[in-house]
Amino acid sequence: MRSAAAGGAARHGTARHGTARHGGRMERGRRRSEPEDTDKGRMKRTIIKDWKTRLSYFLQNSSNSNKRKSKKAGKHRNYFRPSPEEAQLWSEAFDELLANKYGLAAFRAFLKSEFCEENIEFWLACEDFKKTKSPQKLTSKAKKIYNDFIEKEAPKEINIDFQTKNIIAQNIQEATHTCFSVAQKRVYSLMENNSYPRFLESEFYQELCKKTPISRAAQGT
Repeated sequence: MRSAAAGGAARHGTARHGTARHGGRMERGRRRSEPEDTDKGRMKRTIIKDWKTRLSYFLQNSSNSNKRKSKKAGKHRNYFRPSPEEAQLWSEAFDELLANKYGLAAFRAFLKSEFCEENIEFWLACEDFKKTKSPQKLTSKAKKIYNDFIEKEAPKEINIDFQTKNIIAQNIQEATHTCFSVAQKRVYSLMENNSYPRFLESEFYQELCKKTPISRAAQGT
C-alpha cells in the first residue's frame, strides 16, 4: 500500500513538474514575442520619423516659394499640421488632398518614399503651365516640361505611351495650354487609382487622423 501511494505521489509530482515545464515553455514563448512587438513598434516610429523629415523638406520648399511670390504683397503663409478632422477630409476625394497645401506636401513625401514623385511633379508643372499667359513663356515652359518629363530617358520621365509622347513632341512646336492635357489626365488617374489609396493606408496618414486624448488638466480648464 505504501509503495502504491509513493508511486502515485511520484506520478503526481511528475505531472506537476511537467506542467511547470510546459508553463516555462509558454513563458519563453511570450518572451520571444515581446522583442517582435518591440521591433514592429520601432519600425513604425522610424517610418513616421522619416515621413516627417520628408514632409518638413517639402513644406520648407513650399514656404520659401510662397515667400518669394508674396514679397510684394507682404504676405507670408505658414503650414500648420491639420486637425484630425481636416486630415480625414482627404480620404473623401483625391482633389481634397491635392487642394490642401499640407496634404499635397504629405502626398509628395509619400510618392518620394515610393520612388515615383515624378508623377506629382509633372502634374504640378502642368497646373502651372496652364496658368501661363505669355506666349513666349508658354513655349519655354512647354520645352522644359518635355525635357524634364516626356522625352526618352528624361531625368523625371513619366510612364506614358509612345504615341502620346509623339503627339506632345509635335504640339510643343506651337505650344498651347492643352499640350499636356492627355498626359496629365493619365498621370492623375494613375495617382488616384494607385498611389492615393496606398497613401490613405500609410502609417503617416493614419497618425495624422488620430485624435489626441484630452488630458485631465486640459479638461479641467
